[in-house]
Amino acid sequence: MTRVVVDVMLKPEILDPQGQAVADALPRLGVTGVRSVRIGRRIELEFESTPERQQLDELADQLLANPVIEDYAISLPEQAIPEEAA
Repeated sequence: MTRVVVDVMLKPEILDPQGQAVADALPRLGVTGVRSVRIGRRIELEFESTPERQQLDELADQLLANPVIEDYAISLPEQAIPEEAA
């Protein structure tokens, strides 16, 4: 099986009210020095075999993210860090 991770974030120019709410709450918890907070989502998919990059891009662009207001990044964690290095 191949695990694919798609991280979806609002584009930098899009206001993030959820992130702003977290940023506003941090000082009440004693956390200082945080300049900004952006909230996104992580989607994990398991495929029976390694999918084509084009298929993953189409999936993310058409279903998992709204390309008008969101950016996405696709990664295959098992391939990113060899087991010997972990």
